[in-house]
Amino acid sequence: MSTAEAMTMSTAVPMQMEVGIERLRLRNPFRISGYTFTEVPVAVVTVESERGRGRGEAAGVYYLKDTPEGIVETLERHRSIIESGITRQQLLELLPPGGARNALDCALWDLEAKHVGVPVWRLAGVDIVAPCVTTFTLSADGPPAVVSAAEALPHAKALKLKLDGDLQMDKERVRAVRRLRPDAWIGVDANQGYSLEKLKAIMPSFVEAGVKLLEQPLPRGREADLEGFKSPIPLAADESVQGLADVRGLRGRFQVVNIKLDKCGGLTEALAMAREARRLGMQVMVGNMVGTSLAMAPAFVVAQLCDYVDLDGPVFLAEDRHPSITYQDGSVYCASNVWGDVK
Repeated sequence: MSTAEAMTMSTAVPMQMEVGIERLRLRNPFRISGYTFTEVPVAVVTVESERGRGRGEAAGVYYLKDTPEGIVETLERHRSIIESGITRQQLLELLPPGGARNALDCALWDLEAKHVGVPVWRLAGVDIVAPCVTTFTLSADGPPAVVSAAEALPHAKALKLKLDGDLQMDKERVRAVRRLRPDAWIGVDANQGYSLEKLKAIMPSFVEAGVKLLEQPLPRGREADLEGFKSPIPLAADESVQGLADVRGLRGRFQVVNIKLDKCGGLTEALAMAREARRLGMQVMVGNMVGTSLAMAPAFVVAQLCDYVDLDGPVFLAEDRHPSITYQDGSVYCASNVWGDVK
């Protein structure tokens, strides 16, 4: 079977589905604007048929109240339809973007790879997979703690600082890390913490510190405030872009689209988003909501199409799955045996 044929497979077969919740312990509390996390619960979906067995993991979207409990409830509500046989295209029509669709979509990709004997990345139309430089995220703690965290990542080539909307503290965080790592690529994530006025006020300090990317400066719903704003640093939409339908509306406001599978509902839509963003002249980023290697592996496929990669989720966990993705010399790599293999 050719890759083109595999990508357009539409045959559905009966399957059995297992759904459960796992609670992932974090090594340390993780802070962003408005939230502190000590653990990350995720939903894990397994589907099995005569074709083989496929798995998917999703954390949901916390700020939309899309929880693992809700993911399980949604999938259980549609169990009879799913188990009677469903394709990825049919899934797009059955469920809205979000964690439930993500977990099941990724499980279906994994199952399909085993059925056709082609790794997922080939099914996705990716010619080759290679290590990608990934950002390593620093929690929005006080500057001394942020510097300590950065010191623990000497091999990181790219660092992303979480900010909390306190302009003075945010300036100090960025300056402190830049002093420590004059060689590193630095991006910042405001997590919706600024108004346009605050953004204009702090921008010169970001430029001075050599910040290369600024994620989601304004609250979701305030995208129009960026009309006509000429940012000297590329702005990436995160909360402002949930799925494919949102991409077109970002033009003229953001320069980068941050794709997360939990937001858009899986690898199928993530690939479509990446290609649409490219068509519209925007850059592409892939991120994560934190999770194990099982959640990062499908996003690693998307990473092959991206300008920016933020797939450091497992480094925050007390324990990851095995086999797992690997981090070396500031890059992330996911072998096919982690997920999406033909076996």
